[in-house]
Parts: sequence; structure tokens; C-alpha cells
Amino acid sequence: MRRVPTPNFRGRSAVVLHRPHLATDAVLRQLERLGIAARPAWPALADSDLAADFVLFDADTAHDGQFPWAAGAPPMPLVALIGSEAPGRLDWVLAQGATGHLLKPVASGGVFSALVIAEHGFAERRDREARIADLETRLRLRPVVVRAILTLMAQRGLSEADAFREIRSAAMQRRRSIEEHCLDLAAGPTDPAAGRRGG
Repeated sequence: MRRVPTPNFRGRSAVVLHRPHLATDAVLRQLERLGIAARPAWPALADSDLAADFVLFDADTAHDGQFPWAAGAPPMPLVALIGSEAPGRLDWVLAQGATGHLLKPVASGGVFSALVIAEHGFAERRDREARIADLETRLRLRPVVVRAILTLMAQRGLSEADAFREIRSAAMQRRRSIEEHCLDLAAGPTDPAAGRRGG
């Protein structure tokens, strides 16, 4: 199993979206000890908070409209501060895209672990979303690739496998994906292997 290096949060920034409360104070103290520049915010985040590295929010009283982004699409890791385990509140927290949590009342520790897990989960979700988007693009452009293969087969009398190899070689030489290369061909040259010859 690959060992994940212990993160260092010094110099990072965080916003704690929570009404004035002992829990807010406890979280801010822990963030400060970790070298994180943190500030409280209530009743809503500002557009400037989009630059924060983390947002920790009150899962018990937070509501739709407090975040300046679409629900479920936070631009940074979210950590939910959970006091109530009511199913409806937990569903709402998950719908916001939280990838870490901390139980209230907040003790003298726990923020570091919550941030590590939240950042890891956030990075994994971003990576998964990027892979899905890539697969969707490839699927959408499949007809373009098929047309390029058929064109080359007709022009050169090649088999399907040989035509695909020609296109793949040309795409690699141009440092483009096969789909991007075929899109370029559809908009310009009629020879699906033109890029391979340095044209």
C-alpha cells in the first residue's frame, strides 16, 4: 500500500462558517495551532472566501444559499461540524459535497485528522470527475473517430486495424488525443493521417 505523506497545513487558509459559539472558538484555536490562517463567517460565505483552502461549516444550522457555489460542487474541501445526527441533516451535508467531518462538541483535537481526510476525499472526487468527463468526451466523439477511420480505409485501402494505427500514430506525433486529432481532421485536412507526416 502506498504511504501518503503527512500533510503540512502551515500557510494555508480556512473559513469557519458557524455562528459565534464555543465550537467556533475551539476550531479556530486548532486551526491556528496548525499554522492555518482562519477566520469565522456568519451567516454566509463571501465571494472572497472562494480563495480559502478549506471551509468548515455548521451542519446543524447551515442551509442552502450560504455557499457561493452550486450545491455539491465546492471548490475546496468541506468539513462538516456535526452535532445532530438526524438523517435529514446528514443527507443535506452529503449533498453539499462535504468530504470530512468533526463531531461537536469540539474537543482539543480532531481538526488535523478531519482536514487530512477531507483533502484526500476532495482530491479523489476531483480525479474521479475528471476521468468521467474524459470518458464522456471520448464517447461523444466516437462517431468522429469512426468517420476518420472509414475515410482512411477508403483513401488508402487499409484494414480497420491499420487505419486506426495510422490515426493513433499521427495523434501521438502531434501530442494530441485520438479524439482531438480526429476533430482537427474533420475541421481541416481530409487525410486522417496527415499529421503523422508532419503536415
